Amino acid sequence: MTESSAITPEQVEHLASLSRIAMSEDELKSLAGDLSTILGNVARVNEVAGDDVPATSHPIPLTNVMRPDIVGETLSSEQALASAPAAEDDKFLVPQILGEE
Repeated sequence: MTESSAITPEQVEHLASLSRIAMSEDELKSLAGDLSTILGNVARVNEVAGDDVPATSHPIPLTNVMRPDIVGETLSSEQALASAPAAEDDKFLVPQILGEE
């Protein structure tokens, strides 16, 4: 980043006033330097990243960690309801918590 394209404290002050953010002179100078550094780093990345470099959203490839969905042995209704405290019409019977309807 060249000196002429660096962010100035006056530009930061203008943006701060548009955002209605009060900043001291020291904060303006510090933020101007930080923003210039950030823009310089982005410019360096843009120089390196050519058309042959694919865009990435994560530094390492992500893979799905879920296992395949394979149908296995399941319980019958009688087996599932065998240990239930209450059952009715081949279903679990639970206490009603909402109003009578």
